[in-house]
Amino acid sequence: MLPGETIVKTWILAALIALNAAAQPREMTNSAGMKLVRIDAGQFTMGSDGSPLPAALATKPHFKNGDFDEQPAHQVRISKPFWIGAYEVTNAQYEQFDPKHRELRGKRGFSKNDDEAVVFVSWHEAVAFCQWLSRKEGKNYRLPTEAEWEYAARAGTGGPYHTGESLPAVFLKNQRTSWFPDPTRTKPDEVVPLTVGLTPPNAWGLYDVHGNVEEWTHDWYGPYQDGVQTDPVGRAGGDFRVARGGSHGTDVYYLRSANRSGALPEDKSWVIGFRVVQADPPRGKPLPVPGAELHARNVRQNAWKYPAPDLNKPFFKGPREYVKIPPGSMGPLFSQHNHDPALVECPNGDLLAIWYTCVEEPGRELGIVASRLRAGTEEWEPASPFWDAPDRNDHAPALFYDKGTIFHFNGMSVAATWGSLAMILRTSTDNGRTWTKARLIQPEHQTRNMPVESVFQTKEGYLVVPADAVTGGQGGTAIHISRDEGRTWTDAGGTIAGIHAGVVQLKDGRLMALGRGDNIDGRMPRSISADFGKTWERSASEFPPISGGQRLALTRLREGPLFLASFAKDMTIGNRKVNGLFVALSFDDGQTWPVKRLMSDGSGRRMNGGAWTGEFALSDDTAEPKGYLSVTQTPDGIIHLISSRLHYAFNAAWIQEKRP
Repeated sequence: MLPGETIVKTWILAALIALNAAAQPREMTNSAGMKLVRIDAGQFTMGSDGSPLPAALATKPHFKNGDFDEQPAHQVRISKPFWIGAYEVTNAQYEQFDPKHRELRGKRGFSKNDDEAVVFVSWHEAVAFCQWLSRKEGKNYRLPTEAEWEYAARAGTGGPYHTGESLPAVFLKNQRTSWFPDPTRTKPDEVVPLTVGLTPPNAWGLYDVHGNVEEWTHDWYGPYQDGVQTDPVGRAGGDFRVARGGSHGTDVYYLRSANRSGALPEDKSWVIGFRVVQADPPRGKPLPVPGAELHARNVRQNAWKYPAPDLNKPFFKGPREYVKIPPGSMGPLFSQHNHDPALVECPNGDLLAIWYTCVEEPGRELGIVASRLRAGTEEWEPASPFWDAPDRNDHAPALFYDKGTIFHFNGMSVAATWGSLAMILRTSTDNGRTWTKARLIQPEHQTRNMPVESVFQTKEGYLVVPADAVTGGQGGTAIHISRDEGRTWTDAGGTIAGIHAGVVQLKDGRLMALGRGDNIDGRMPRSISADFGKTWERSASEFPPISGGQRLALTRLREGPLFLASFAKDMTIGNRKVNGLFVALSFDDGQTWPVKRLMSDGSGRRMNGGAWTGEFALSDDTAEPKGYLSVTQTPDGIIHLISSRLHYAFNAAWIQEKRP
């Protein structure tokens, strides 16, 4: 026990600190007209512990216990007081720093007035505003750390919201799964005012911490770490900066105090703004960037020596599963729905497959995962996370390989759905072991930006990325073209007949595409462009149309013929009526397709194709009935075709093999 005198001195010191804190002003207004409130030092539980949420919030399976990235809940100590904006930064305040931003008022209909939260501001621009304000006042302004934000937003509470287990109606602004700005699905009332301070403040005087707009924070996004932490500042690096608080145009679940979102720091949209902190720089030490996921570990870098192909000997193997996710997985891998794959061969001989994983396709939980089939092995590895903008729908992935570089293209939504996608690009020069930071190559969140797994390079050296032009089953496909090896990109402007289109270049330089929907005379549509996608001429192909749960694959083989994989319904091959997955070859640039074969070994085996496919039988007349297809051909002549769950390997000689 301490001596009595020491106890008295300790008590007096604590009392003086408390009296000093009480004597400090609780509010102030700075030179930009911003009201700030004082937040005292303290300790709180950050994140969620996985306990069941109220039934009104747990409306979907992945809503029941909070998001995986909110755990583990951990104790955080905020060691010093700080000042934080009572309100989100408004247009009038931000435009003192950047008058040109006034030109963005009303973009997409949002944030027109002085007292509305500023939006269409990147993380870098929010930081620049804080730096300007610091120079102007001679005080340090910055964005709040993620821990400071949650501490201040909770204001001593521990439930989903500072209001308790639910939010009163005054907080709710278009709280639903939004397809905005897709013109075919947007509701008339989705553009809402973003006026700050119209909702009741929390106990510490902060307004709009649940909804209105998301708010940029200081931190890089990454997984939480267990244990008591003092003044944490997130991870040392990453692709995404954390955004907090939720916004209009999203489910109320994402407005919880513990919920974490994130976006590329260059991104701008109608759902993200910010508020400021006036305090010394954060003192915590960043946590290290997480280690490599399974698909990126121990990746061999020497080139694989393929055996000389025997072009005359038929080869077939499969199907075998490449989607391996434990049952009951609820993030970042989801066992419920895995779909929309992309496939690429690596210089080291590995095959790398990526696809999206989710509970529901329009959900904000949707992310991209990967699996690797290492050269010389027979089994695909279990799936592991590949790329996931937190709480953004990442429709959809595409891969391409050229001259030592693997290209990864992806859509990235504002929130849920694929109605508001921007397009990103990453590259790898070490067989997919590491990747560059994601870069926005089509930064506007809109339709026409959902990549299709049909990327190719023209003989002129142009990179071409098809992308769905619409969110539904009819309306077609756009193409995006880079003439400088991926540095800059343009939308060619025209629209292919059919979504999910496969596109190839013909020998005469024209582009040819086959797609789903927009059928012509009851047949799959065929589109031809002589001006690199500015205009397209449409006609009926010889193939049956495809529909929901199906995507074709189209490419040119190393041997020269065009290759198509698609789905038949009562189609005649030889003397049989067949149904399901088939492959075809054209030797005259798509004018005729004389060789077709059902993708089946006739074994009678029953398989499960996952996603929308379900169970099916491999027989002489039936094959996989549905699936999203992706194809690549390795230097040994083997064609690798994956559907939503299964991997087939075969060669052109097998397709052409004469059958009884």
